[in-house]
Amino acid sequence: MIKDPWFTIQKIDNHTFAISEYGHWEKVHSFLLLGEEKAILIDTGLGIDSIKRITNQITDLPIEVITTHVHTDHIGSHAEFDTIYVHEGDKDWLVNGIKGLSIDVIRKNISRDITLPTPKTFNPDTYVPFQGEPAGIIKDGDVIDMGSRKLMIYHTPGHSPGHVCIFDITNGYLFTGDLLYDQTPIYAFYPSTNPTDLVHSLERISNISNVKIVFGSHNTLGLDPIILNEVKRAVKILREQDLVKFGTGTHRFSGFSIQF
Repeated sequence: MIKDPWFTIQKIDNHTFAISEYGHWEKVHSFLLLGEEKAILIDTGLGIDSIKRITNQITDLPIEVITTHVHTDHIGSHAEFDTIYVHEGDKDWLVNGIKGLSIDVIRKNISRDITLPTPKTFNPDTYVPFQGEPAGIIKDGDVIDMGSRKLMIYHTPGHSPGHVCIFDITNGYLFTGDLLYDQTPIYAFYPSTNPTDLVHSLERISNISNVKIVFGSHNTLGLDPIILNEVKRAVKILREQDLVKFGTGTHRFSGFSIQF
């Protein structure tokens, strides 16, 4: 058991760990998956504190980072790792930043509603999100062989152009990034989002077979896969009522909501 002043480390199984930042209003989860030959880190959190300090305590395997999408709260500690993968749709954001998103807005969001003491190294006034070239590009249908487990990449745009979900085929874990989580709305109302793509992506993950648990990147850690049945119902309702477009507001379903 690792005790840390900023991160909460939760063991999902002997080879899978959630690294959570509950002291921030976004309640972000990153996930460390251990294989025989390497480890995969799904996202690197806010960058308020060093996530590598935590991963170093869990494993000495070489770590590769898979980016679910390029928003600040998911790439915060990318600079701590040499091997980073991203979908082509978000590559430009990773290299050059998100156009139209000012540093003032980023710093305001990263520093508000914090409920735990932050490390002395964190200064919201000088905080700068990661920018850099990825080691490679992941694409829809890629299978990552970790030696003892296999991960399938699903391109699931909508929240961002290059958003991906990762399905751990071996264990039945579905990591949904910001495509599906509970408590707060799934966002698809920014100019950089696409409501039609988001609903198509939700429909797609709802049809993945053998899902045993759903891990969104915010709020509750681990959702019953029955939520995927509600996703199917939501997709049908949103389409039939012509709600899949900007400005239709927040739509609430059992276990989650979506804001267009």
